[in-house]
Amino acid sequence: MIFVTVGTHEQPFNRLVEYMDSWAQEHDEEVIIQTGFSTYEPKKATWQKLFSYQQMLENVDKARIVITHGGPSSFIMPLQIEKIPIVVPRKKEFDEHVNDHQVSFCEAVHRRLNNIILVENEKDLADTITNYDSIVKSMSIQQQSNNSKFCQAFEQSVEKLVN
Repeated sequence: MIFVTVGTHEQPFNRLVEYMDSWAQEHDEEVIIQTGFSTYEPKKATWQKLFSYQQMLENVDKARIVITHGGPSSFIMPLQIEKIPIVVPRKKEFDEHVNDHQVSFCEAVHRRLNNIILVENEKDLADTITNYDSIVKSMSIQQQSNNSKFCQAFEQSVEKLVN
């Protein structure tokens, strides 16, 4: 299953929703899309405007591939369970956002951490989906939650006190 989320920003992200619905029509893999405020209604893919947080977690967990917009909350969710997301940033030129900050931010994350697959042109998604496993092999998950870091440090401190 491929899970696609466009977040909750109030501008439509029809470019990604339409592309993935078209992809779903040509492939034999389930596609579930959280469409947000997009105006396009998928014809083949299963979709819903918004999912509860719990359902988002379940969809991300079950998905073979997670495709998100460039909002950090959306692409950090799969990273937290060690899945590398495909990230398609919203662009101002298509009225998907007020500026191109998602493009700049995602480029920086991709360059510095190498833990997201950045796809700026939705037409490159088919090849990226096809080659996903081989692309992921060359990448790393450099994401660790601050809670985990704190707990590890706390555990080490307690061990030093007890021993």
